[in-house]
Amino acid sequence: MAEPNAKKQSTTKASGGGGKAGASTLHRYRSHTCGQLRSADIPQDVRLSGWVHRVRDHGGLLFIDLRDHYGITQVVADPDSPAFKVAETVRAEWVIRVDGKVRERPEGTLNRELPTGEVEIFATEIEVLSEAKEVPVPVFGEPDYPEDLRLRYRFLDLRRETLHNNIMLRNEIIGSIRRRMHDAAFFEFQTPILTASSPEGARDFLVPSRMHPGKFYALPQAPQQFKQLIMIAGFDRYFQIAPCFRDEDARADRSPGEFYQLDVEMSFVTQDDVFAAIEPVMHDVFEEFAKGKSINSPFPRIPYNEAIAKYGSDKPDLRNPIEMQDVTEHFRGSGFKIFAGMIDKDPKVRVWGIPAPGGGFRAFCDRMNSWAQGEGQPGLAYIFFRGPAEGKQEPDEAAGPVGKNLGPERSCAIQKQLGLKAGDAVFFAAGNPAKFHRFAGEARTKIGEELKLLDEDRFAFCWIVDYPMYEWNEDEKKIQFSHNPFSAPQGGMAALGAAKTTEDLLALKAWQYDIVCNGVELSSGAIRNHLPDVMYKTFEIAGHPPEVLESEFGGMLKALQCGAPPHGGIAPGIDRIVMLLAGATNLRDVIMFPMNQQAEDLLMGAPSEVAPKHLRELHIRVAAPPEKKA
Repeated sequence: MAEPNAKKQSTTKASGGGGKAGASTLHRYRSHTCGQLRSADIPQDVRLSGWVHRVRDHGGLLFIDLRDHYGITQVVADPDSPAFKVAETVRAEWVIRVDGKVRERPEGTLNRELPTGEVEIFATEIEVLSEAKEVPVPVFGEPDYPEDLRLRYRFLDLRRETLHNNIMLRNEIIGSIRRRMHDAAFFEFQTPILTASSPEGARDFLVPSRMHPGKFYALPQAPQQFKQLIMIAGFDRYFQIAPCFRDEDARADRSPGEFYQLDVEMSFVTQDDVFAAIEPVMHDVFEEFAKGKSINSPFPRIPYNEAIAKYGSDKPDLRNPIEMQDVTEHFRGSGFKIFAGMIDKDPKVRVWGIPAPGGGFRAFCDRMNSWAQGEGQPGLAYIFFRGPAEGKQEPDEAAGPVGKNLGPERSCAIQKQLGLKAGDAVFFAAGNPAKFHRFAGEARTKIGEELKLLDEDRFAFCWIVDYPMYEWNEDEKKIQFSHNPFSAPQGGMAALGAAKTTEDLLALKAWQYDIVCNGVELSSGAIRNHLPDVMYKTFEIAGHPPEVLESEFGGMLKALQCGAPPHGGIAPGIDRIVMLLAGATNLRDVIMFPMNQQAEDLLMGAPSEVAPKHLRELHIRVAAPPEKKA
């Protein structure tokens, strides 16, 4: 549990008591917290209040571990104590008040793991403040219970030490971020929660208007337009710890429904200026709470295309040293007919080699092949390298079907290109990289984890830059924005006008960037498109004619037409930052009252049906969902 600071400690003592006053002069509930007492407090008369963490009966001697927000103190009552009769009745999670005297624990019973472990309270009086039924989620010992049960009784789950500490860590991290942003001369403003629906990203959560029948507010997916309007209004450097709401399907890396982000915007800046302002904040916050883990500085800048080619992902985990390489030419015209035929047939086909240092044994290669089949792939081709027979100078043997068909010369060339040695392996992904790069990246991650190549004692940051402005929607056979539609295209109007073909448009880059740490996307940002004519053009290319742009983003367009500074920003995710620093693997372990993966609040029963009276007030009639076909 959290330890109070000195100022908090001083306010808990009874006024005028000097710490040694009788019970009648003590505060009604406590003179100290349960994490405060030390040997120096012997032999004070004190009063504590808290929850019964557990009760132990040692042959008539009762020990009660008393817990509050700040820690745990051991309370003892023997048959001679006037508190003994009440002590016999208390049970786990009852709330009690204890009066007693601080004394040293007997020799051999000190608990070095507790800050209060040198002392105990000999109880002279116990008052039951609140009884508890048998709790459905035990607090002591933190047993592993089903998540839905934990969420339904979240108030009990939050009493657990690990979760309680995670929430307090979140509080400290947000406080640190806020101080650092103020120190960096940013101004904190709040933007509206009830706003207009926007088509820029995921589905909106809609709020019906009672005063305007048939019309709806929307909860903001992000304060994107508002923070740009703040820049246009002339406030220069803005931030807030902003709640964001998105009605989207469950995702492993985002809490459904709502999340928080450090929302930032700056005027008269380039991409480098945004990086120079935000990178120190991120680095220093992580350094403050890293618990001995190292943090790289400066953050490397990796172009999007390079990240995809080396790591198969635009959120690479750089703790994993594996870097993929293009080995297509070694297979062109080779004896490995599967790849050679694919290369001859389609100029877009490439073969990527995924190094596996230390993975050069058949059992591991076969295990990776089985893993790939479990991922819906036909398999995962490989070569593993054995050293030459003792006393011989031949090249390492390229074992496995690929090596035998490819031949020693080409296999040796691949080994040399990837810097591999005897005892290593290489796996291959082949086809159109646009279709297989994600699988290749997952294979890289799997290899790194299986071979324990990740450096677990560091936070590995990077910037991903030069995102494509557009991407191809294969289902609808059209070009669409690949990221934030308000991003500025690199090269401006000249670059847009020079792009004549679909390939030209897909090659356009945006002033778009992400922060990635340990394979987790912490933040997205961009230099914004502040020129109306450029905005009209970028939206037109994505299939949105002027009338659509004016209808959906009319407010933004009006503002841009009244003189807008060049501006840009970023929005690191608070929940993900806390998750990494807490060492948690689930976002719900760092959020006080999260929803489950079905976007349900099991504690409060949301979403819920609404009384017909309320629906009539809102001019709403609920239509039954269509019946599912058998």
